[in-house]
Amino acid sequence: MSMFTGIKGVGFDLDGTLVNSLPGLAAAIDATLKSLGLPVAGEERVSHWIGNGANVLIMRALSWAGGESSKEYQDSARTLFDRYYNEFVEPGTQLYPHVESTLKALARSGMKMALVTNKPTQFVRPLLSSLGILDYFSVIIGGDDVIEKKPHPAPLYLVLGQLGLRADELVFVGDSRNDIQAGQAAGCPTIGFSYGYNYGESIALSHPDRVLASFADLLPTIGQLTSKMN
Repeated sequence: MSMFTGIKGVGFDLDGTLVNSLPGLAAAIDATLKSLGLPVAGEERVSHWIGNGANVLIMRALSWAGGESSKEYQDSARTLFDRYYNEFVEPGTQLYPHVESTLKALARSGMKMALVTNKPTQFVRPLLSSLGILDYFSVIIGGDDVIEKKPHPAPLYLVLGQLGLRADELVFVGDSRNDIQAGQAAGCPTIGFSYGYNYGESIALSHPDRVLASFADLLPTIGQLTSKMN
């Protein structure tokens, strides 16, 4: 575990990493498609479209359903999606097992924590607050806070600057290739979870420094090192 011995901060993805947001996202996408007179997709298909932000999610859904490709049509679909997502996001989103207890343990150790998600910024803080984990993160970067979203490293550069850390002092944790590629491009060590969405492919194909099966596995991987950092 020598690659993790200098870690002073942890950056987390949100959807598919901290929370299972698929039910809410799928419900909002299907309600949008239905309102447009298009066939609904269902959770299995939507799970393969998550990861690049709301606009790309909607574009993939419309493409699959045979919707129009014009910007005006996609903008109308985005307006519908935002309305339905506001309705479905909280009841359709749950923390994965061991997330809250692990975040609490990391916080008690003095670990700096950040959240980096491609989810539209307006939804992020209310969701974190409703789930009781908002206060664990000193930096929160949503999809509208940067020009380039993950897999571009720009969001992680912003985190590093705000936390005052070097790239090798921040481990980035996620469930999809977008997360691993962003971390690698920023020069950060990476951890990939095998239980997320990731377009239906194994996270191991993106070559993170560690692949973990449970959120609780973070503690033996990096939590035991915090005493060396403070």
